[in-house]
Amino acid sequence: MRLANKVAVVTGGSRGIGYAIARKFASEGASVVVAGRNYESVRAAAGELEKLGAASMAVQCDVALRDEAEQLVSLTIERFGRIDILVNNAGITRDRLILRMSESDWDSVMAVNLKGVFNCTKAVAKAMLRQRYGRIINITSVVGLLGNIGQANYAASKAGVIGFTKAVARELASRGVTVNSIAPGFIETKMTEDLPESAKEAFMSRIPLGRAGTPEDVANAALFLASDEAAYITGQVICVDGGMAM
Repeated sequence: MRLANKVAVVTGGSRGIGYAIARKFASEGASVVVAGRNYESVRAAAGELEKLGAASMAVQCDVALRDEAEQLVSLTIERFGRIDILVNNAGITRDRLILRMSESDWDSVMAVNLKGVFNCTKAVAKAMLRQRYGRIINITSVVGLLGNIGQANYAASKAGVIGFTKAVARELASRGVTVNSIAPGFIETKMTEDLPESAKEAFMSRIPLGRAGTPEDVANAALFLASDEAAYITGQVICVDGGMAM
């Protein structure tokens, strides 16, 4: 039980990678707050965690909105008394070639994927600094390292998360708060399931290990970074990508 007595918040925690992380944390003893824009989805996810015997709470939250990010933190502290782990996982795509990408395509992806990380991190930082302990884990993407056709907005937002991670890691380190990021590669989720077969084949051809990843692969990395075993690691990007970004 590597996360016994810890309290974790996972944004975008009702499905895919976020839910796998929430479930992994719950199985390791953490109390888990599942946050997302669809209350029915986050409530269902929290209910599944409760079946595992974990204390859990669902919070409807649009991380792109500062007030809602702040409310997420205040509700968590009100219920559990503290926050030990924040996983900034919420993200969206609006894929278009740059010549067809609208301003709203750009702005909406930046608002959730990058500003959302800023909003939630800022909201939680004061509590973590006060308790002189915290783990912040930002879910970025290998696309933020490599780029990808049709994803200029997504790639820019995820590259921004990497720079944000390194800057904030330096700011919070003296108080025992670590900030790291995980860059998943081609992971089997609803988002990738909907890609055309040609796109899937193109991704697979770039993976030295020869298979797509699973949400559990990412959750295992998140568990390590959230645990005391990673106490001396901060400001890093861990690629969970089968070697795609080597």
